[in-house]
Amino acid sequence: MTIDSQTVFAPGRDARIAARSDVVVIGGGPAGFSAAIGAARNGASVTLVERYPYLGGLASGGMVLLLDDMCNGSEITIRGVCGELIERMKRYGLAIYPPEHEWGSSAESQRKWARWGAFDPNSKLRPHPICYAAAFDPDGWKRASDDMVLEAGVNLRLHSWFSSTIVEDGRATGVIVETKSGPEAIMGSVIVDTTGDLDVAASAGAPFTKGGYIVTTVFRLGGVNTELAEDFQQQEPEKYQEVDREIRRMLGGAWEYWWLKTPLPGVVWCNCPHVAGLDGTNVEDLTKLEFESRKRIHDVVEQARQTLPGFEDCYIVDLAPQSGVRQTRLLDGEYVVSKEDINNRIAFPDSIARGRDYYTPYRALLPRSVDQLIVAGRHYSATSAAQKISREIPPCMAMGEAAGVAAALALESGVTVRNVDVPKLQARLRAGGADPGDQPSSNATIIKEQA
Repeated sequence: MTIDSQTVFAPGRDARIAARSDVVVIGGGPAGFSAAIGAARNGASVTLVERYPYLGGLASGGMVLLLDDMCNGSEITIRGVCGELIERMKRYGLAIYPPEHEWGSSAESQRKWARWGAFDPNSKLRPHPICYAAAFDPDGWKRASDDMVLEAGVNLRLHSWFSSTIVEDGRATGVIVETKSGPEAIMGSVIVDTTGDLDVAASAGAPFTKGGYIVTTVFRLGGVNTELAEDFQQQEPEKYQEVDREIRRMLGGAWEYWWLKTPLPGVVWCNCPHVAGLDGTNVEDLTKLEFESRKRIHDVVEQARQTLPGFEDCYIVDLAPQSGVRQTRLLDGEYVVSKEDINNRIAFPDSIARGRDYYTPYRALLPRSVDQLIVAGRHYSATSAAQKISREIPPCMAMGEAAGVAAALALESGVTVRNVDVPKLQARLRAGGADPGDQPSSNATIIKEQA
């Protein structure tokens, strides 16, 4: 080992090979979990690597406790693994969503479902119409995803922090992870990057761009009389607005509803405070986020106790153990999805996943310079502006499922992931219950020829 004024050089750190499988998925968040399930259910041996002691990423650890962006009007556009996970959590009593007959803008539906967050925030109608969206409990996600991974036969390795990608002759063949046992190598025929920050592809030398967006440390409050709080909003709207405006000012950044109900009685979810101007790949910025968020949260709790009916006896249940990072590195892949693609509802011939009313082409999951590597999740190939409106958890799960099935299909067909037969992939996804977007909705702009 040698040291100069800027760098410590430590060559020769050997890594034992801890696992080999057909498909290696790095990142056990929503996209990675879906990729592992998709690959395993299609016959591949799969190793899923996660740095935290649980699955779910920003859904469970980041406590983003609402699954939305799944509807094109009354049409549910995201199904597959995402839909199955929701139904499992519902059976545990740890997820809730409005039944179809209560969708729409009626006063009764608004009163019943708005504080669950089960509305379409992209609608131009006011109030936003109630739609299919699921509020859930973070431990419900952990339980359901654990069960699904075990049932699929996935080799799960938690407590394993990605370090670097192994690339041989332009092909990704494995990864190095840091563990309490020292560095370990996980080898595979196809590597799936679902890290959220493009860690694997960036380490492999794939081109990317850098973006940024607000970051959030989420929290939950207990001891809340939600019925009293909702009555206050309905019966004294002007006074409610005054109180709400001050709390939102103290938060420094929040969505329209700074608190929402959860499946646990008396426990509310607060997807705030938002902090701008920080880099989610920078340790100093992430540390600043935690301290700044905690200060704002504690101040707001005191304010809510004193001024907001129903919150008099509230207390902090927990703060999310994972920082809510929305955008960092973005793949510069074979196709870069633009904001215009999303706003114009462009339906691509190679669409393999959907969001509410937009479509993701298979090419947007493929790096341009590394073979046998595929990405899925919020770091897919898109412009910064496009990613900001297409980064929700359900579409990331749809991308993940598609990436996993594509990896298994490539191995089954004896081709690289870059050369997968997309119509066959679309058919395989649809047969498995997913909606790859190969049958566009009536409001889509259909592109018949691939550029």
